[in-house]
Amino acid sequence: MNFTTKVPIEKMHNPIKYDSKIVSLGSCFAENIGAKFEYFKFKNIINPFGIIFNPVSIESLISRAIENKLFTEKDIFFHNEQWHCFEVHSDLSNSNKEEFLQNLNEILSNFKIQITDTTHLIITYGTSWVYRNIASNEIVANCHKVPQNQFEKEILSIETIQKSIQNSIDLIHKINPNCNFIFTISPVRHIKDGFVENQRSKAHLITALQSSIFHFPSSNYFPSYEIMMDELRDYRFYAEDMLHPNQTAIDYIWIQFLENYINESEFETMNEVCSIQKSLLHRAFNPNSENHQKFLANLDAKISKLQQKAPFLKFS
Repeated sequence: MNFTTKVPIEKMHNPIKYDSKIVSLGSCFAENIGAKFEYFKFKNIINPFGIIFNPVSIESLISRAIENKLFTEKDIFFHNEQWHCFEVHSDLSNSNKEEFLQNLNEILSNFKIQITDTTHLIITYGTSWVYRNIASNEIVANCHKVPQNQFEKEILSIETIQKSIQNSIDLIHKINPNCNFIFTISPVRHIKDGFVENQRSKAHLITALQSSIFHFPSSNYFPSYEIMMDELRDYRFYAEDMLHPNQTAIDYIWIQFLENYINESEFETMNEVCSIQKSLLHRAFNPNSENHQKFLANLDAKISKLQQKAPFLKFS
């Protein structure tokens, strides 16, 4: 007897390998999946501009990087004793104006290199709801706790999202025609927008994605949202806030991802990496004991053996 409905997933034609270069952009779920790549020692860059939820803001950063449009004083503002930029996450904010601009432009320069070299770009969209700054009439990626009366809230139309997705793909393919795209919808529930509004938001993203990527053979849709809604239809798979997937759900969705989007030839290496990672987390009761010294020697031997096969793997 089955107690869940299984979401069908089409295997990727150009699956990820250890020599792949991965860039993950988007919502906090992009960071969850990105952390898995980090754990298994893939070459992976996660959200260089911080968490970004909506398609237009992601497109804007891709466009800025490719067109070499550096950040200037016009793009930043001072609020609550720090300098901010409406295009990036508040994690990057800085109390020093010069340092902030320099850091933004260094990230931008590196980002262009990263998307030029990437083999797989993973984009996770979180919401269709956006805030438009009234003064500039621009959609912002982050409000930085600026008073609400300086913004207008709106939902992106399906057509706008479609155009943004197509623009993002076209921009990347200008400098990297061989890039493979993996799009997904974050399973995080944005209930602050309202229950109906959250469903409407996700529906706009799903409809736009399905209409857009159909025309691009290099684009793939991974159903993380659908897995959460259908296979994991139970609050025990949510964190305490009842909005974010908990670790069990993240691990489950990751397994579906690796089985369909990572080349099977890499599974053995991934298992070896996992074994080493678990050993590195081991904390000895007596670090000076003979048994622990043997354990460390065996661990060093395992790492050396794996690095002979894959020299790029580094363990701290």
